[in-house]
Amino acid sequence: MTKDTRQLIMDTARLTVQAHGYTALSFRELAKEIGIKNASVHYHFPTKGDLGAALAKQYSDDAQKFLNGLSLKASDAANTMRTYTDAFRAALERQNRMCLCGIMIAERDELPEIVKTEVDRFSATNIRWLSDFLRALDLKQIDVDSRSEAIFAAVEGAQLIARGSADIAIFDRCMDAYGKAGLFPAWKPR
Repeated sequence: MTKDTRQLIMDTARLTVQAHGYTALSFRELAKEIGIKNASVHYHFPTKGDLGAALAKQYSDDAQKFLNGLSLKASDAANTMRTYTDAFRAALERQNRMCLCGIMIAERDELPEIVKTEVDRFSATNIRWLSDFLRALDLKQIDVDSRSEAIFAAVEGAQLIARGSADIAIFDRCMDAYGKAGLFPAWKPR
């Protein structure tokens, strides 16, 4: 039961952060929503920072597993890039939510160091994978690391703008514009 309660707290907290940000996370509100005592939340996560770090760690771990499953073959580049961007699009499809770490990045100044560490790991994981992906495509005359950062920033930024407008079509138009501009390799519009 303890493990189930911990995961239920994390699942509920994740949805809250993705919808309202880390600063909106309240142990009292989590306990009320789940139907447990406030002390039960504190039992599993002594501080809000502990909960935020656990959320970001799990999210980063899940991202790493997802990225490890994507093809780095040049022949799969268009599908790989679409699958990558669709992972960010999926959050918008779920009640106009944000990437968990993306919304936390926007609140960086408010985060405890233990949370920042895990959020930074999420960014580094994405940028490292994007660099590996671009290197595997053997693209000539590009700065792989800078382009990887630009792709990650572009996808997170498009998600933020689409969310702020409550219009997923903005995300789709941005992805297509990035592809046409050459930021994304082998992009095929929907």
